[in-house]
Amino acid sequence: MEINSENTEIIQTSETGNLEFVGQQETTESISHEPTLFAEPVFNLGNFTVTNSLINSWLTVLIIFALAVVIGKKVKKIPQGLQNYSELILEGAMNMSDSVTGSRKKTKKIFPIIFAIFIFILVNNWLGLIPGIGSIGFIEGHEGRQVFVPLLRGGTADLNTTLALALFAVFGSNLFGFITVGVWKYFNKFINIKAFWAIPKKIIKDPAIIFVNPIKAFVGLIEIVGEIAKVASLSFRLFGNIFAGEVLLSAMAVIFAFILPVPFMFLEVIVGVIQALIFAMLTLVYFTISGTEEEH
Repeated sequence: MEINSENTEIIQTSETGNLEFVGQQETTESISHEPTLFAEPVFNLGNFTVTNSLINSWLTVLIIFALAVVIGKKVKKIPQGLQNYSELILEGAMNMSDSVTGSRKKTKKIFPIIFAIFIFILVNNWLGLIPGIGSIGFIEGHEGRQVFVPLLRGGTADLNTTLALALFAVFGSNLFGFITVGVWKYFNKFINIKAFWAIPKKIIKDPAIIFVNPIKAFVGLIEIVGEIAKVASLSFRLFGNIFAGEVLLSAMAVIFAFILPVPFMFLEVIVGVIQALIFAMLTLVYFTISGTEEEH
Protein backbone atom coordinates (compact mmCIF):
# COMPACT_ATOMS: atom_id res chain seq x y z
CA MET A 1 0.00 0.00 0.00
CA GLU A 2 1.39 3.45 -0.94
CA ILE A 3 0.47 7.00 0.00
CA ASN A 4 0.23 9.73 -2.68
CA SER A 5 3.36 11.58 -3.81
CA GLU A 6 4.25 15.05 -2.60
CA ASN A 7 6.84 17.66 -3.61
CA THR A 8 9.77 18.10 -1.26
CA GLU A 9 11.96 21.24 -1.17
CA ILE A 10 15.69 20.57 -1.53
CA ILE A 11 17.97 23.05 0.29
CA GLN A 12 21.75 22.94 0.32
CA THR A 13 24.53 25.00 1.86
CA SER A 14 26.43 27.33 -0.51
CA GLU A 15 30.15 28.05 -0.44
CA THR A 16 29.51 31.22 1.59
CA GLY A 17 27.70 29.19 4.24
CA ASN A 18 24.23 30.51 3.36
CA LEU A 19 21.29 28.22 2.68
CA GLU A 20 20.15 28.27 -0.93
CA PHE A 21 16.89 26.96 -2.40
CA VAL A 22 17.71 24.48 -5.16
CA GLY A 23 14.32 23.17 -6.26
CA GLN A 24 11.67 20.58 -5.63
CA GLN A 25 11.90 16.82 -5.92
CA GLU A 26 8.93 14.51 -6.11
CA THR A 27 9.20 11.69 -3.56
CA THR A 28 7.02 8.74 -2.83
CA GLU A 29 6.91 7.36 0.69
CA SER A 30 5.54 3.82 0.87
CA ILE A 31 3.72 2.33 3.80
CA SER A 32 4.35 -1.38 4.12
CA HIS A 33 2.19 -3.98 5.78
CA GLU A 34 3.01 -7.65 5.64
CA PRO A 35 1.44 -10.50 7.65
CA THR A 36 3.72 -11.24 10.60
CA LEU A 37 4.06 -14.40 12.62
CA PHE A 38 4.03 -12.32 15.80
CA ALA A 39 1.27 -10.07 17.13
CA GLU A 40 2.03 -6.34 16.86
CA PRO A 41 2.00 -4.26 20.07
CA VAL A 42 -0.70 -1.56 20.21
CA PHE A 43 -0.14 0.10 23.60
CA ASN A 44 1.34 -0.57 27.03
CA LEU A 45 -0.25 -0.82 30.46
CA GLY A 46 2.81 -0.18 32.59
CA ASN A 47 5.22 -3.02 31.78
CA PHE A 48 2.43 -5.07 30.18
CA THR A 49 2.27 -4.94 26.38
CA VAL A 50 -1.18 -5.15 24.83
CA THR A 51 -1.08 -6.64 21.32
CA ASN A 52 -3.71 -6.54 18.58
CA SER A 53 -4.43 -10.26 18.98
CA LEU A 54 -4.96 -9.80 22.73
CA ILE A 55 -7.50 -7.02 22.04
CA ASN A 56 -9.27 -9.39 19.64
CA SER A 57 -9.35 -12.10 22.34
CA TRP A 58 -10.84 -9.60 24.82
CA LEU A 59 -13.47 -8.76 22.22
CA THR A 60 -14.22 -12.47 21.84
CA VAL A 61 -14.76 -12.86 25.58
CA LEU A 62 -17.04 -9.80 25.56
CA ILE A 63 -19.13 -11.25 22.70
CA ILE A 64 -19.46 -14.64 24.44
CA PHE A 65 -20.39 -12.96 27.72
CA ALA A 66 -23.04 -10.78 26.03
CA LEU A 67 -24.47 -13.81 24.20
CA ALA A 68 -24.61 -15.82 27.43
CA VAL A 69 -26.45 -12.98 29.22
CA VAL A 70 -28.98 -12.61 26.40
CA ILE A 71 -29.70 -16.35 26.24
CA GLY A 72 -29.71 -16.68 30.04
CA LYS A 73 -32.37 -14.00 30.50
CA LYS A 74 -34.73 -15.75 28.08
CA VAL A 75 -34.41 -19.28 29.47
CA LYS A 76 -37.83 -20.94 29.84
CA LYS A 77 -39.07 -24.43 30.61
CA ILE A 78 -40.50 -24.64 27.11
CA PRO A 79 -37.67 -23.47 24.82
CA GLN A 80 -38.43 -20.94 22.13
CA GLY A 81 -36.40 -19.01 19.57
CA LEU A 82 -32.71 -18.71 20.37
CA GLN A 83 -32.96 -20.99 23.40
CA ASN A 84 -34.39 -23.74 21.22
CA TYR A 85 -31.40 -23.61 18.83
CA SER A 86 -28.97 -23.39 21.76
CA GLU A 87 -30.38 -26.50 23.42
CA LEU A 88 -30.31 -28.34 20.11
CA ILE A 89 -26.60 -27.50 19.68
CA LEU A 90 -25.80 -28.46 23.28
CA GLU A 91 -27.61 -31.79 23.01
CA GLY A 92 -25.81 -32.65 19.79
CA ALA A 93 -22.45 -31.68 21.31
CA MET A 94 -23.08 -33.78 24.41
CA ASN A 95 -24.07 -36.80 22.32
CA MET A 96 -20.84 -36.42 20.36
CA SER A 97 -18.91 -36.19 23.63
CA ASP A 98 -20.62 -39.37 24.90
CA SER A 99 -19.16 -41.27 21.94
CA VAL A 100 -15.68 -40.34 23.22
CA THR A 101 -16.09 -40.59 27.00
CA GLY A 102 -18.36 -43.65 26.90
CA SER A 103 -20.75 -42.33 29.56
CA ARG A 104 -22.95 -39.28 30.13
CA LYS A 105 -21.73 -39.07 33.74
CA LYS A 106 -18.14 -38.48 32.65
CA THR A 107 -19.29 -36.16 29.85
CA LYS A 108 -21.04 -33.88 32.35
CA LYS A 109 -17.76 -33.47 34.25
CA ILE A 110 -15.70 -32.55 31.18
CA PHE A 111 -18.20 -30.95 28.79
CA PRO A 112 -18.36 -27.39 30.27
CA ILE A 113 -14.61 -26.93 29.79
CA ILE A 114 -14.54 -28.50 26.33
CA PHE A 115 -17.51 -26.54 25.01
CA ALA A 116 -16.11 -23.26 26.41
CA ILE A 117 -12.83 -23.90 24.55
CA PHE A 118 -14.75 -24.68 21.36
CA ILE A 119 -16.84 -21.49 21.49
CA PHE A 120 -13.82 -19.30 22.31
CA ILE A 121 -11.77 -20.68 19.41
CA LEU A 122 -14.72 -20.58 17.00
CA VAL A 123 -15.55 -16.91 17.70
CA ASN A 124 -11.85 -16.00 17.50
CA ASN A 125 -11.54 -17.79 14.14
CA TRP A 126 -14.59 -16.05 12.71
CA LEU A 127 -13.70 -12.60 14.03
CA GLY A 128 -10.59 -12.61 11.87
CA LEU A 129 -12.80 -12.90 8.76
CA ILE A 130 -14.98 -9.84 9.42
CA PRO A 131 -14.24 -6.97 7.00
CA GLY A 132 -12.24 -4.32 8.83
CA ILE A 133 -10.37 -6.77 11.04
CA GLY A 134 -6.77 -6.33 9.95
CA SER A 135 -7.46 -3.23 7.82
CA ILE A 136 -8.21 -0.72 10.61
CA GLY A 137 -5.13 0.49 12.41
CA PHE A 138 -2.43 3.14 12.64
CA ILE A 139 0.91 3.98 11.04
CA GLU A 140 4.20 4.09 12.92
CA GLY A 141 7.84 4.50 11.99
CA HIS A 142 9.98 1.37 12.07
CA GLU A 143 13.64 1.22 11.03
CA GLY A 144 13.36 4.30 8.83
CA ARG A 145 10.13 3.28 7.08
CA GLN A 146 6.41 3.65 7.64
CA VAL A 147 4.67 0.46 8.84
CA PHE A 148 0.93 -0.10 9.09
CA VAL A 149 -0.10 -1.80 12.37
CA PRO A 150 -3.64 -3.28 12.44
CA LEU A 151 -5.65 -2.55 15.57
CA LEU A 152 -7.22 -6.02 15.56
CA ARG A 153 -5.81 -9.39 14.56
CA GLY A 154 -7.43 -12.81 14.84
CA GLY A 155 -6.51 -14.20 18.25
CA THR A 156 -5.90 -17.74 17.00
CA ALA A 157 -3.62 -16.36 14.26
CA ASP A 158 -1.17 -15.57 17.07
CA LEU A 159 0.99 -18.42 18.38
CA ASN A 160 0.88 -16.96 21.91
CA THR A 161 -2.89 -17.49 22.06
CA THR A 162 -2.85 -21.02 20.67
CA LEU A 163 0.07 -21.94 22.93
CA ALA A 164 -1.84 -20.68 25.97
CA LEU A 165 -4.89 -22.72 24.93
CA ALA A 166 -2.75 -25.82 24.40
CA LEU A 167 -1.07 -25.44 27.79
CA PHE A 168 -4.46 -25.02 29.43
CA ALA A 169 -5.79 -28.14 27.71
CA VAL A 170 -2.81 -30.34 28.61
CA PHE A 171 -2.37 -29.11 32.20
CA GLY A 172 -6.14 -29.24 32.72
CA SER A 173 -6.35 -32.83 31.52
CA ASN A 174 -3.52 -33.89 33.83
CA LEU A 175 -5.13 -32.09 36.77
CA PHE A 176 -8.37 -33.90 35.95
CA GLY A 177 -6.43 -37.17 36.00
CA PHE A 178 -4.95 -36.43 39.44
CA ILE A 179 -8.43 -35.65 40.82
CA THR A 180 -10.26 -38.55 39.15
CA VAL A 181 -7.74 -41.39 39.32
CA GLY A 182 -5.84 -40.32 42.41
CA VAL A 183 -2.50 -38.62 42.92
CA TRP A 184 -0.46 -41.77 43.55
CA LYS A 185 -1.90 -43.83 40.69
CA TYR A 186 -1.67 -40.98 38.19
CA PHE A 187 1.87 -40.08 39.27
CA ASN A 188 2.98 -43.65 38.55
CA LYS A 189 1.73 -43.25 35.01
CA PHE A 190 4.79 -41.06 34.38
CA ILE A 191 7.32 -42.18 37.01
CA ASN A 192 6.44 -45.80 37.68
CA ILE A 193 7.77 -46.36 41.18
CA LYS A 194 5.36 -49.27 41.70
CA ALA A 195 7.07 -51.19 38.90
CA PHE A 196 10.42 -51.15 40.75
CA TRP A 197 8.86 -51.94 44.13
CA ALA A 198 7.15 -54.99 42.66
CA ILE A 199 10.44 -56.55 41.48
CA PRO A 200 11.70 -57.85 44.90
CA LYS A 201 8.23 -59.20 45.77
CA LYS A 202 7.61 -61.13 42.54
CA ILE A 203 11.08 -61.96 41.24
CA ILE A 204 11.03 -65.48 42.71
CA LYS A 205 7.65 -66.43 41.19
CA ASP A 206 8.22 -64.51 37.96
CA PRO A 207 11.92 -63.94 37.10
CA ALA A 208 10.98 -62.18 33.86
CA ILE A 209 9.69 -59.26 35.91
CA ILE A 210 13.24 -57.94 36.21
CA PHE A 211 13.13 -57.20 32.47
CA VAL A 212 9.44 -56.29 32.08
CA ASN A 213 9.01 -53.73 34.87
CA PRO A 214 11.98 -51.49 33.91
CA ILE A 215 10.40 -51.31 30.44
CA LYS A 216 7.14 -50.18 32.10
CA ALA A 217 9.06 -47.46 33.91
CA PHE A 218 10.70 -46.35 30.66
CA VAL A 219 7.26 -46.12 29.01
CA GLY A 220 6.34 -43.62 31.72
CA LEU A 221 9.17 -41.34 30.59
CA ILE A 222 7.82 -41.57 27.04
CA GLU A 223 4.46 -40.42 28.43
CA ILE A 224 6.14 -37.24 29.71
CA VAL A 225 7.55 -36.56 26.24
CA GLY A 226 4.10 -37.25 24.85
CA GLU A 227 2.53 -34.58 27.07
CA ILE A 228 5.03 -32.01 25.78
CA ALA A 229 4.31 -33.12 22.21
CA LYS A 230 0.58 -32.55 22.81
CA VAL A 231 1.26 -28.88 23.57
CA ALA A 232 3.26 -28.42 20.37
CA SER A 233 0.74 -30.35 18.28
CA LEU A 234 -2.33 -28.46 19.50
CA SER A 235 -0.80 -24.99 19.35
CA PHE A 236 0.96 -25.25 15.97
CA ARG A 237 -1.95 -27.01 14.23
CA LEU A 238 -4.48 -24.31 15.15
CA PHE A 239 -2.08 -21.41 14.60
CA GLY A 240 -0.83 -22.73 11.25
CA ASN A 241 -4.28 -23.27 9.75
CA ILE A 242 -5.78 -19.95 10.87
CA PHE A 243 -2.70 -17.87 10.04
CA ALA A 244 -2.41 -19.49 6.60
CA GLY A 245 -6.07 -18.71 5.95
CA GLU A 246 -5.60 -15.04 6.82
CA VAL A 247 -2.55 -14.78 4.56
CA LEU A 248 -4.50 -16.43 1.72
CA LEU A 249 -7.41 -14.00 2.10
CA SER A 250 -5.03 -11.02 2.19
CA ALA A 251 -3.29 -12.17 -0.98
CA MET A 252 -6.58 -12.78 -2.80
CA ALA A 253 -7.92 -9.39 -1.69
CA VAL A 254 -4.85 -7.64 -3.13
CA ILE A 255 -4.95 -9.50 -6.44
CA PHE A 256 -8.73 -9.57 -6.91
CA ALA A 257 -10.32 -6.95 -4.70
CA PHE A 258 -14.01 -7.80 -4.89
CA ILE A 259 -15.57 -10.99 -6.24
CA LEU A 260 -12.89 -13.70 -6.10
CA PRO A 261 -12.08 -13.53 -2.33
CA VAL A 262 -15.72 -14.34 -1.42
CA PRO A 263 -15.49 -18.15 -2.00
CA PHE A 264 -12.27 -18.21 0.01
CA MET A 265 -14.05 -16.43 2.87
CA PHE A 266 -16.76 -19.11 2.92
CA LEU A 267 -14.01 -21.74 2.88
CA GLU A 268 -12.32 -20.09 5.88
CA VAL A 269 -15.65 -20.03 7.75
CA ILE A 270 -15.78 -23.82 7.37
CA VAL A 271 -12.09 -24.16 8.30
CA GLY A 272 -12.76 -22.10 11.43
CA VAL A 273 -15.46 -24.54 12.55
CA ILE A 274 -13.35 -27.60 11.73
CA GLN A 275 -10.25 -26.33 13.56
CA ALA A 276 -12.26 -25.38 16.64
CA LEU A 277 -13.91 -28.81 16.60
CA ILE A 278 -10.58 -30.64 16.20
CA PHE A 279 -8.99 -28.73 19.08
CA ALA A 280 -12.01 -29.34 21.33
CA MET A 281 -12.27 -33.04 20.45
CA LEU A 282 -8.56 -33.66 21.03
CA THR A 283 -8.85 -31.91 24.39
CA LEU A 284 -11.84 -34.13 25.20
CA VAL A 285 -9.80 -37.22 24.30
CA TYR A 286 -6.94 -36.05 26.55
CA PHE A 287 -9.33 -35.49 29.47
CA THR A 288 -10.96 -38.89 28.90
CA ILE A 289 -7.64 -40.74 28.80
CA SER A 290 -6.36 -38.92 31.87
CA GLY A 291 -9.54 -39.80 33.79
CA THR A 292 -9.16 -43.52 33.02
CA GLU A 293 -7.03 -45.76 35.23
CA GLU A 294 -4.05 -47.43 33.56
CA GLU A 295 -5.47 -50.94 34.06
CA HIS A 296 -8.52 -49.96 32.00
